[in-house]
Amino acid sequence: MKKTALFLLLPLLSFAVLTGCKGTDYSKYLSDVRSDLFAAETEDFSLTISCVTRETPYAADGIACNTQKLVEITLKPSQDTDGSKIYGIALSGGPAVSGELSYRTVKGDYFLSQGVSAFPEGSVTVRLSEDGKTTEIAATSVKTEKTLSPEEALNFAVDAERELVGRMTAGNTFEGEFTVRLMRRSRNYYFVGITGKQENAALLIDAETGEVLARRVR
Repeated sequence: MKKTALFLLLPLLSFAVLTGCKGTDYSKYLSDVRSDLFAAETEDFSLTISCVTRETPYAADGIACNTQKLVEITLKPSQDTDGSKIYGIALSGGPAVSGELSYRTVKGDYFLSQGVSAFPEGSVTVRLSEDGKTTEIAATSVKTEKTLSPEEALNFAVDAERELVGRMTAGNTFEGEFTVRLMRRSRNYYFVGITGKQENAALLIDAETGEVLARRVR
C-alpha cells in the first residue's frame, strides 16, 4: 500500500516542480537592458545611441529594483582629443533628447545620458554642434526583422543555464538579476549576465539564432 502511494505521489511532485519552473517570469528580474542601438559615422566621428532600461540607482548586487528608460549617446572622435572641444547634441522627433556631451578621459569619448518616456524606432536624425558649426546626420538602428528581443535572448540564456538558474530559483521567485545588452560588431550579439548572491555567469549569444557562442561562470 505504501509503495503504491509513493508511486502515485512521485509523478505529482515532479509535475509540481516543472510547473514552478514554468511559472517563473524571469523577465521581471531584468535590471539592465540595452534593447536597441543606433549607429552613424562620418570622417570626423562615430556616434552610437543606446536605448537602455536600467535600475536606478544601478548596482550589480543580485537584487532587481525599479528601472528607468534612458537614452545614452556616445561620440568618439576619429582623432585623439584632449577633451577641449565642446559638443552639443539634439535628436529630432521623439524622444526629445538634447544637451552638452561630457568628455570621458578614460575612454577618450563624449557622453550624454538622459531619461525618456519612450525609445526611438528605425532611425533618428541627430544634430551635432561644435564651435558654432552644426552637422546633421541620420543614425540607424542595427536591428533587423531577424533580431531577437531581449526577452527572447533571456529565454535562450535561461534554457542554456538551467542548472544554475534552477539553483537560484525558490518556488516561482528568482533570487538574482539579469543583464541583457544588444551588441554590434560585424553582426549583432546579446550579452547576457546572470548575477546572484554567490554565483554569476556571462553568456555571448547570437542575436538571431539564440546560440550560445561563449560562456563564463564564476
